[in-house]
Amino acid sequence: MNTTPLSSTARTSLGRSRERGRTERADLYDVLDEGMICHLGVVVNGSPRVIPTAYGRVGDTLYVHGSTGASSLAAGPAGEVCVTVTHLDGLVLARSLFHHSVNYRSALIFGVPRQVTDPEERLAGLRAIVEQVAPGQWDATRQPNRKELAATTVMALSLEEASVKVRQGPPIDDDEDYALDVWAGVQPVRMVFEEPVSDAKLKPGIPVPPHIATRTTSVPAPQ
Repeated sequence: MNTTPLSSTARTSLGRSRERGRTERADLYDVLDEGMICHLGVVVNGSPRVIPTAYGRVGDTLYVHGSTGASSLAAGPAGEVCVTVTHLDGLVLARSLFHHSVNYRSALIFGVPRQVTDPEERLAGLRAIVEQVAPGQWDATRQPNRKELAATTVMALSLEEASVKVRQGPPIDDDEDYALDVWAGVQPVRMVFEEPVSDAKLKPGIPVPPHIATRTTSVPAPQ
């Protein structure tokens, strides 16, 4: 694990709520490793686009994939991109509307991605993406064939320039508002994996694999 502190650049330095910033690279890994969907911000033909997509991390490299025909991965990543991952942990309900907030963990990564052409790295990147969404699924299913690989673009983005921001805790009201007869507190938010639903065309006698069945538990949000 890379223990080098996160970079401090004009884009990663916080202007507001600086106390929420995190400088440890481990905090970046934690935010990325717990997520499943990122938002990829690109500029295509002068027009900004934000694309939600699956991703995977291998060391200090983030991998995203898409169709070879997708302009967002063809024309867009010729320049700078921004990738964000956010976890909503709670609704912070204050005594005043002005001080309402949310508890969250977020990461931003900036850089110029590169298209992965090395066959071994392409497979490693695709495996990382699949395992990020469904751990254990890569080895439990058919591997991609040559035609499928040819139709898939894999992009790699360095985690060199990144920032992490975290907000946890109760609401913070103005001193005079603490005397108001208004409820205040935090309503925690969590993601829940429910019971899997088998495909209607599944052959008889095929059970839900353990790596899927054992995931039907909730992921608690940090308090």
